[in-house]
Amino acid sequence: MSQSTLQPQVDVRRSAERDATKISWLDSKHSFSFGQKYDPTNTHHGLLLVNNDDVVRPGAGFETHPHRDMEIVTWVLQGSLVHQDSTGHNGIIYPGLAQRMSAGRGIMHSEKNDSWRLEGAAHQDPVHFIQMWVVPDENRITPGYEQLEIDNDLLSGGLVPVASGMDVHDGAAAIRIKNKYAALHAARLQPGQSVELPEAPYLHLFVARGSVTLEGAGALAEGDAVRFTATGGQRVTATEPAEVLVWEMHATIAG
Repeated sequence: MSQSTLQPQVDVRRSAERDATKISWLDSKHSFSFGQKYDPTNTHHGLLLVNNDDVVRPGAGFETHPHRDMEIVTWVLQGSLVHQDSTGHNGIIYPGLAQRMSAGRGIMHSEKNDSWRLEGAAHQDPVHFIQMWVVPDENRITPGYEQLEIDNDLLSGGLVPVASGMDVHDGAAAIRIKNKYAALHAARLQPGQSVELPEAPYLHLFVARGSVTLEGAGALAEGDAVRFTATGGQRVTATEPAEVLVWEMHATIAG
């Protein structure tokens, strides 16, 4: 779908509007329909199906479970998360380390707040992370995994690619995802610093931490999101120390 066939739209979604799953070990807030929280009018934006804001208590987490035909990107804000999967990959994800798992034709994995089992002493710190799912542009690929430390300097005051399948980001400090129409950007901003959003048919801005103002829309608080259609170029300015995640998407899910 070309941008010229779309009507420009800026759709602000407030943090409190999100559905939530809250159990003894998990506090999860969902930007889109997820699990039993299903709303047929809120299934995706562009290629993004899931933007979950998760806090997991120490010693707990998601037991081994399956995925298929999905690109899953995990971005930790606080604490550390242990990943293990059926392809033999395992590792600890922490702030500034981007992780991508390609589920492909099928993968099993677990995610837990128990990093002390691999290294270090036991702790009582929760782990806070954002997990995002985009569809691949080809199904039934070989499952894969990639993680990469994103240099802190790149995330201090600029919008930089963190995960991308777009040709324009070849050679950039970003993990690769299996969709050539999508890229995830991140920025850490100090008060007064600003970034300009890219131009794309579909954008999704998420305020992961702190607060910002969006040109033309006003104040956005932690957990707020904005879905852009056929627009871009607006400036996002921090009003306190903030972290933002921006999906740039040049296609949408058919139907």
